[in-house]
Amino acid sequence: MRVRPSRVRRLRIRKAVGNAALAGAVLAVGLVYVALEKNVTLVVDGQPQAVRTLSGSVGELLDSSGILLDRKDVVVPPAATPLADGMTVMVIDAQPIAGTVETGPAGVGVWVMEGAGGPFGQLAAQSTENWFSTNRSVGPSRTTAVAVTVAVLGKDREVTTNAATVRGLLSAMGIKPDGSDRVHPSPSTPLHLGTQVRYTDVEFRTRDVSVPIPSTTATTYSTKLDPGEVRVTRQGADGLMVETYRVRVVNGEVAGRVLLDRRVVRAPIAERRTVGHRENSSHGAQVGEATWYYAAGDGFTAAHPWLPFGTVVTVTNISNGESVRVVINDRGPFGGRIIDLSPKAFGAITGNLQQGICQVRLSW
Repeated sequence: MRVRPSRVRRLRIRKAVGNAALAGAVLAVGLVYVALEKNVTLVVDGQPQAVRTLSGSVGELLDSSGILLDRKDVVVPPAATPLADGMTVMVIDAQPIAGTVETGPAGVGVWVMEGAGGPFGQLAAQSTENWFSTNRSVGPSRTTAVAVTVAVLGKDREVTTNAATVRGLLSAMGIKPDGSDRVHPSPSTPLHLGTQVRYTDVEFRTRDVSVPIPSTTATTYSTKLDPGEVRVTRQGADGLMVETYRVRVVNGEVAGRVLLDRRVVRAPIAERRTVGHRENSSHGAQVGEATWYYAAGDGFTAAHPWLPFGTVVTVTNISNGESVRVVINDRGPFGGRIIDLSPKAFGAITGNLQQGICQVRLSW
């Protein structure tokens, strides 16, 4: 004969079942918590600390830890990286090398940071497998970070990177070489500890340069004017020419240029003037001021407004009586002085070019 449980007994059974269910739920929650909890090492400016967290990514870990980042802080691995048990997360207060970041298949970027020493360099030299869970891909094809030297724009920079090749390193630095740039060793070269990479930026530009065209002077002689008198009948004006060059710029500095084209934008206008001279100038004399100028050649020559070229003139310094014989081979001066002497001729009668002007008597 079956005996029905009493009411008290039924209540006790229900309570025991409820307690067992509650204990099971607590145990399940605990197991889930243990499964989701991660033990990571957080290194902030070289100071490591052990952290237990339920965060799903590096960024969530930093937010939950109350770490505020500014522009110059470097986070390794990047903030978007999924957080795994045993991972090491580093926050370095250092200026990173500006540039884009390549992204690997697991979302872990190819990174590069200036400087190869200190706590970061020591950790970077370890296997990056220590930074991520063993069942996750680290993205790049290499498993260790290396310290290399990169020469960019002529400046050597010590950097640490997990890039596998020269191309990956330059890409992480924001450098995209084109056909004109020079990269040594070649972009496909694998990176090793101590590799020296040299990137030379070569750019070709087109530049226009304005060049003045000096005007010329057309001189005629007339006996209707006093000897040495000058009358300008048309004012002259300089012209303008534009030269186009192909300029080669290496690391921001002009390294060479080639003339491509030359065109006249404005033609010069020649000055026209009439100079008076004596009807019979085969013999004569003249008194006035003489000066010197940078004449062509180094002989005893002079410029005179109207004496025929080839005329031999005796020039006497009135103040000291010194004389010199010169040959007229140029025109000038115009406007007061009567003769321009070569430096050698002027020095012969003054002994001092700094004097500049002296009173002379000309005879021919």
